[in-house]
Formats: sequence, C-alpha cells, structure tokens
Amino acid sequence: MEWFQAALDRYKQQHHQGHAAPKPERTHSMRSVPAPIVYTRTRSVQVPEPVLREQRIMAGFDAGPFVDAFKILRTQVMHRIREKGWNVIGVTSPGEQEGKTFTAVNLAASIAMDVTQSVLLVDANLRHPSVHEMFDLGECQGLADYLLDDVPIEQLLVHPGIGRFVFLPGGRTVSHSAEALTSPKMLALVEECKHRYQSRMILFDLPPLLKTSDVLAFAPHLDALLLVVEEGRTKAEDVERALSLIKQSTPVLGTVVNKVGHATATPATMKRMI
Repeated sequence: MEWFQAALDRYKQQHHQGHAAPKPERTHSMRSVPAPIVYTRTRSVQVPEPVLREQRIMAGFDAGPFVDAFKILRTQVMHRIREKGWNVIGVTSPGEQEGKTFTAVNLAASIAMDVTQSVLLVDANLRHPSVHEMFDLGECQGLADYLLDDVPIEQLLVHPGIGRFVFLPGGRTVSHSAEALTSPKMLALVEECKHRYQSRMILFDLPPLLKTSDVLAFAPHLDALLLVVEEGRTKAEDVERALSLIKQSTPVLGTVVNKVGHATATPATMKRMI
C-alpha cells in the first residue's frame, strides 16, 4: 500500500498549497431524533435477506468484521461532514469495477440505521445504472425518467426496507449523461435535496472519474467526494490522475480502499484527505 499512501501525500501537499477557497460551512444545531417516517407515496419493497446477503449489503448481516467496517466508515464520514456542515456527497472511483456502488449502498444503509439520520442514495451513473440490481429489482424507472420525461420524483423513489433509507434508481441508460447531470432540472433537484431536510444525507453514486466527463461536470455541485479504490486493481497513476483532475473543484473527503488483503469485499476504513 506504499504506492497508495504516496499518491495521497502528494495530493494533500498540492491541495493545501493551491486549493481554491473552501465553501462556507453551514451552521447546525444539536442533533435530535426525527419523527418516524411513514412511507405513503414512496414505493416500499421488502428485499429478502438472502438477496441482501448475496449482494453483500450489510443490512443482511447481524454482526462481524463486514458490518463493523461500514459502521466505522459511517462514523468517519459523519464526523467530517458534521464538522463542515455538509450533506451532499458523491462516491466515485478512478476506474470501473473498483467497488464504488458496493461502497455507496452499504454506506447509505449504515447511515440509515442511525436513528437521527435519513439518507437518499441517487444512482447518478446514467450510462450504467446498477443500484437497483443490488436490490434485485429488475428494470425500473429512475433519475433519467425524471430528467428527460418529467416523471414525478415521488413515483420513482424506493424504500428497500432498511432503516430511513430511500434511493432513486438511475432508470434507463443515457448517452449524453454529462449534459443530463448538469441540466437546470438536475441542479434544482440537488438544491432541493440539500436544503429540504436537515437530517437527510444525500449520496450520489457517480460514474468512474477517469472514464467519462460526468464527475468533473457534476462535482462542483457536491459538498465533497469520496474516492473508492481497490487494492491490487487500481493503479497508482490512476489515483494520482483522478485526484489531480478534481483537486481544484471539489474537496476529497477521503478514500476507501476496497478488498484489502483480498480475503473479502470488506473495505478498509476511510483515509482522511481534508
């Protein structure tokens, strides 16, 4: 892992030397337990436990290192965003199949198990949406249908029976995905999600950073990014390229190293960047 630490050290040096002025921090009061949510308009599905376990979604497991890893990740993420007053985070990776969707879903599930938090996970990987596949939902409408066909957002949201967790599937694939993600309708949705509920975290599962222009186009509208890399798969030069591309536009909250030791798909704890 020395190559990875070296890449992070170089990023931190450059970040502190030449980073743009930070976004103003939001003030927030002491946390209180929100009232229970009754999902009347949001589609509720009960995902069978065998599906949760097969897809390695932490809600399907009672305890153990896998569950603990995501609880630790949740704690690290929540500490940082509460310090900054943030609530809109993007999850990406340098390349494909490095575990970003797996991490985004499990981080969202972990946050939703905190009784003081609710979470909305948006599948914003419009070229290859896959969050719905982790819940074995089959084809379904989602973000693309909201943006391009004016389908009401209330008809698209899904509550998978996990705590205070709601997700917005990606819907059909979109070839001009960068343009869709920066459309006025999308940016209005981000602003509404950001300010409507004080206790809600919004996570965006984004495409790989080095594969499309989507993340670069959309990142300025996020509070911060979480970068997922896979030990033994992600190359050092790809980490450096990814960090250098976004260093001037959006803070990198931290990195998650997936499949440490190759024994399981459990992530390492977040390596803090800011």
